[in-house]
Amino acid sequence: MSLAYENFKIAINDSEQILRAYDQLNKERKEGRDPEELKRAALIMTLTAWETYVEDRVKEEVNARLRALDGSQIAAYVQKQLEKDLKTFHTPNSQKTKHFFEDFVGTDVTAHWSWPNHDVEEVRAKLNGWIKKRGDAVHRSITDKQSSHLVSRDDMKKCVNFFKKLVEVTDEALEREV
Repeated sequence: MSLAYENFKIAINDSEQILRAYDQLNKERKEGRDPEELKRAALIMTLTAWETYVEDRVKEEVNARLRALDGSQIAAYVQKQLEKDLKTFHTPNSQKTKHFFEDFVGTDVTAHWSWPNHDVEEVRAKLNGWIKKRGDAVHRSITDKQSSHLVSRDDMKKCVNFFKKLVEVTDEALEREV
């Protein structure tokens, strides 16, 4: 298990704690709308944990592969290019993630994104859907308090579990590649 995966497990716990707070507040609520902003916060934290995992995992893999070239101009160039690309790498949807790993690690990790009841194309589509919802949560404040919620509590449980599995299969694929 990579350090990036271990850090993801800690980070995803933040989302789970936010959802527990949501459950507690919603259980104690006597009237009014449920604390929907906590579900949005959990969504944002979940996708932030994913983005951090992708960035850290690529760095970890590049560092491991460049060890034999430590001190060389080639290693310095690759590290400089990685740092430059990391500054503009945001919102790791399936396409960006695929290209990022292909460019720096030489493998299409998205080709390994399958598990029971989830094929590669479905996983890519689900990731892209969660990325879009995160964008809505970050950039679109809910001004109509009567409108439907961006995500349901059940959706957030599925979201967290989806990303846990996605990181697990990504990490396993990279471990097999080494």
